Amino acid sequence: MHANVLTIFPELFELPLRTSILGRAREAGRFSARIVDLRDFAQGPHRQVDDYPYGGGGGMVMKPEPIFRAIESLDPGRGRVVLLSARGARFDHATAVRLSLQPVLTFVCGHYKDVDERVREAVVDEEISLGDFVLSGGELACLAVLDAVVRLLPGVLGDFDSAQGDSFYDRILGAPSYTRPAEFRGMRVPDVLLSGDHAAVGRWREERALDLTRRNRPDLLEDHAAPSLDTPPGRA
Repeated sequence: MHANVLTIFPELFELPLRTSILGRAREAGRFSARIVDLRDFAQGPHRQVDDYPYGGGGGMVMKPEPIFRAIESLDPGRGRVVLLSARGARFDHATAVRLSLQPVLTFVCGHYKDVDERVREAVVDEEISLGDFVLSGGELACLAVLDAVVRLLPGVLGDFDSAQGDSFYDRILGAPSYTRPAEFRGMRVPDVLLSGDHAAVGRWREERALDLTRRNRPDLLEDHAAPSLDTPPGRA
């Protein structure tokens, strides 16, 4: 997979893309990234990428020209264009799986109050939000999405079970995890996990996962074991 990232803060991506799963995936050739500074496509002595909103109101709006120029510079290798925005559909595991099947993705990191609506209308294929809260910009959201997507690429984790046991993989939360020592400060690892009985361990993990989901995310149980009906959103 290759990802293009359009941002006004390219420095935010330097260390994360060299670290942990993202860094190892790049070193292994499973993932590549190009960070595009939108100010390189802005005009004027100050390379302005924002302006006041028509109609008044607080905040600034990202101008369309730098974004259009930056995306057009990628042709024909722009792939699917994703805008990170508080107005987008909520990101989830199913979306991560779907995006992991794309050979090329282009992420537009929104900033300031909003992005000029003509960007959405003409060049964005889908809009993604991390949740019902507002970040200062789309950069942190983009890194979260990249991490969730890249770890699903074949050969990145090196162990299919590492991803299969994650929360949300089967639309419920993951079961509790334990490691050595078997007893720590009077707290013991459940006996079933030490039994070597793989069938019993599987049942225990499913029961605990369902218990955790009922307690922390009961909304997920409505979709548990149901086939996905998600379809990729079309261009606005």
